[in-house]
Amino acid sequence: MVAAAERVYYRFLVLFFNCLLTFGSYFCFDIPGVLQEQFQGNLTCPNGTQHNDTGHNGTLACVEGLGMTPAQYNLLYAIYAWTNALVVILAGFLIDKLGNHFGVFLFSFLTVLGSSIFALGSHFKGTPYLLPLMLTGRLLFGSGNGSLTIVQNRITAFWFKGKELALAFGLTLSFSRLGSVLNFFFTQRFETHFGIQWTLWGGTLLCMLGFISAITVSVLDKVGMKQLGLDGVIQQESKKVRVQDVRRLPLCYWLLVLTIMFFYNGVFPFVADASKFIQDKYSGYSQQAAAYIAGAVYDSSLVLSAAVGILIASLWPSIPLVVPQATLGTAMGLATSVQMIGIGLSNLIVGHILGTKSSELKIPVWRWQQMMIFMLANTIACITASVSLNVVDKQQGGTLNRATKRSSAEQVRQPVDTAPLLDEVGNEGFIN
Repeated sequence: MVAAAERVYYRFLVLFFNCLLTFGSYFCFDIPGVLQEQFQGNLTCPNGTQHNDTGHNGTLACVEGLGMTPAQYNLLYAIYAWTNALVVILAGFLIDKLGNHFGVFLFSFLTVLGSSIFALGSHFKGTPYLLPLMLTGRLLFGSGNGSLTIVQNRITAFWFKGKELALAFGLTLSFSRLGSVLNFFFTQRFETHFGIQWTLWGGTLLCMLGFISAITVSVLDKVGMKQLGLDGVIQQESKKVRVQDVRRLPLCYWLLVLTIMFFYNGVFPFVADASKFIQDKYSGYSQQAAAYIAGAVYDSSLVLSAAVGILIASLWPSIPLVVPQATLGTAMGLATSVQMIGIGLSNLIVGHILGTKSSELKIPVWRWQQMMIFMLANTIACITASVSLNVVDKQQGGTLNRATKRSSAEQVRQPVDTAPLLDEVGNEGFIN
């Protein structure tokens, strides 16, 4: 009799709840970006809370908010990025050692705890406790969210192989981007009716949805592995994982990491400043209209990720193809850390190039041109790393470009790569 875990519907049921893991956290992460005016607004306004519309005298009306300075506001994002870069390496190793069930529970709980402290801090506006509480919340939230993505990818790589792997990765990314897009469309309207405190608590409730999904996917994953008779195998392989194994990761993996880093270096820093660029370069665009155009990249990511995943195995889905399942968490964590460090450094460089601390001043076109040259340099580096990756992959058997046509039953009966990092003769050995 065929076990439930061997049927197609079971792994797509796992995928559904796995996709929901990061929907709420992605929504919650982008809330400050949508409500920047409220975060930096005045503690009190003479006539109460007002929208930031132009008054009859040509001046901007008062916006009541949390009273943060621009530096304090940007610190909310900085602490998230750098915490992510530091924590994900250790988190990936812990996931490999202790398993998906430990990781998915712990890190989804951290997103709930972090978003709760963040929302709680908003109730202390005008006091010295506001910034420490909100920074602590973002720190915990960053520790959980980046690490949660790693265990999410590890679960996906366990249950899907071949062409389905890229599709599954695309669907998880689409669900995450859906959270970002819905936040962009609805958060400001919600804040207008209910205020910033209740808006932040609403984000916490969505993180709770992720926590409930974490419990569900953990149960499905554990039951499925037991039915397939693979739980003992994975535990044995996990005991063999050591920190020193990082040195033995293959060249294809490091080229993948460089490709990912340079790709995001050329995208995210530009998106962060694209709204300002559009307003400076082209007349007639309001801040809202420019923001919609700048955010279109997330809309396309939402729509195209799953469709493209059916056709190819792209960057992140390629990592499980070149490292064994037992060390996948460590590999994903290290790749995420390098990505976040690269983005952070690129943002610093872009900020230096643009050379202004005020968002109200018009930045000269020549500074924008220098920024574009920097973006182009990252893109060229990404292409170079990608070409090198394909050359090395071809020399080693063409794993990344090989189309697999295994049946669904084979994909489920062999859902993990159980090869050690080194085979008996000391060469790097992997099962694809």
